[in-house]
Amino acid sequence: MSWTEVPVDTGPAAGAVLLSGIPGSGKSTVAAALAARFTASAHIEVDALQELIVTGGRRPSPEPDAEADRQIFLRARNACLLADSFVTAGFLPVIDDVVVRRAHLGFYRRQIAVGPLHCVVLAPGVAKAGERNRARDKTLTTDWSFLDTVMRDELTGEALWIDNAELTVEETVDAVLAATGFTDR
Repeated sequence: MSWTEVPVDTGPAAGAVLLSGIPGSGKSTVAAALAARFTASAHIEVDALQELIVTGGRRPSPEPDAEADRQIFLRARNACLLADSFVTAGFLPVIDDVVVRRAHLGFYRRQIAVGPLHCVVLAPGVAKAGERNRARDKTLTTDWSFLDTVMRDELTGEALWIDNAELTVEETVDAVLAATGFTDR
């Protein structure tokens, strides 16, 4: 068998989805379930991009840390590069990241070059997110609940908001699809 180069890019996908919310809001679970609804899609976990840094990586912190802030934008840029590549190849990318500030969302919007970016904030509330955090295997060493207030101050009117406190994963995916106008499959 001989290998020949084949075109990677096809007709572009209709855009990209950025799912945000505080830790415990359901971003990763909903992003994976949303991506699974399409015949051609990709789930881009921004936390996984942070894990690609072997040495020198800095995680976000409630304390001021210029290097950690720089890396937040680095991983957002890399997520956008991947998303653009997937869109061009006909795959709908679903990015999950904790986007707190208007400037961070603006950066995402400027970096996405192909198709519209639909930003959806999952907002189950602090109590429900805390309950979910306690029930999962991933243990958080920092209480990030204060981000809920910051996100509401910074991103109200800038993104689509879904209160998923009492929704199942599938109901949340349905709500995301309705809010963005995407149709599955």
